[in-house]
Amino acid sequence: MNDTYVECLVARKPNPLNILIKAGCIAVCAIFVLASLMFGISVLIFGAIIAGFASAYLVFPMLDIEYEYLYLDKELTIDKIMSKQKRKKMETLDLLKMELFAPADGHDFDSYLSRKVTVKDYSSGFPDHRVYYLAYHDEKGEALYKLEPDEALLNVMRNMAPRKVRM
Repeated sequence: MNDTYVECLVARKPNPLNILIKAGCIAVCAIFVLASLMFGISVLIFGAIIAGFASAYLVFPMLDIEYEYLYLDKELTIDKIMSKQKRKKMETLDLLKMELFAPADGHDFDSYLSRKVTVKDYSSGFPDHRVYYLAYHDEKGEALYKLEPDEALLNVMRNMAPRKVRM
């Protein structure tokens, strides 16, 4: 058995809007607490507790995102990691169905973009990082995946499909 395993972790760029979202969630909790103290309504304390738990477990984890690319035996799995605690499987791609893998700044994907093919972004969002598109076609249709692989993943993919991978 000669399986190749490569793992690549890409942290998404923090959004400046995240600070406002966190401040808004904290402000909602504070308003509930202040209103319960001012008006003497103890039910509003439960609102503050519910808003606090909802913020901590639903909103805050969605603000710190990383993507993990796992290559194993001609299959690329893309996972979304939220706050370094929760993992969600986003895509599993059979690379034998890959049409092309090349840098996004080239003209290789102009025909795909002009046809308005679905583009799924699993990159960090930093403008100075090298981004690649993966053109994929299966029974669901065509899609472009925006990825940010490291050198090890690029080498493995180039060895797996040398005619489909461009540097």
